[in-house]
Amino acid sequence: MQITRSTVSLNVEDVAASSRFLVDHFGFREEMAAEGFTSLGREDAMNIVLLKRGLEVLPEGLRDQHAAGVIVAFVVEDLAGEERRLREEGVTISMPLREEPWGERLFQVTDPNGLVLELVEWAEPAGK
Repeated sequence: MQITRSTVSLNVEDVAASSRFLVDHFGFREEMAAEGFTSLGREDAMNIVLLKRGLEVLPEGLRDQHAAGVIVAFVVEDLAGEERRLREEGVTISMPLREEPWGERLFQVTDPNGLVLELVEWAEPAGK
C-alpha cells in the first residue's frame, strides 16, 4: 500500500466557522465545498474535511456526533512565535504554552465549534 495523502474528517455544527478559523489562522485553503461540507488543505499538512452534523451521507450512528475528544496536532517550528502570532490575531489560547517532561512543548487553541488544535514543538527531554 502506498498512502498518497491523509485526511481527517470532523463533524461540526457550523462548517463555515471552522473553515474560516483554519483558513484565517492556520493557512489552510478551501479545496472543495458544498452544502454542509468543506475540504481544506495545505501542502505541508493533512487535509481536514469538515462535515455538518446530521448530514445523511454520514453513517447513521455518527450523524449527530460532534468531533469531541479529538485533538488535531501540528508540529511547528518557533512555537513561541506561533503563540504570539495567534494571540495578536485575537485567538484565545485555551491551554497555555507548556513543556512536558518527555520533551514535548505545546499549546492549544479551540475553534468556534470546540475543535481543539494543538501546536507542538519537540525539545530535549528534561534530564538528558
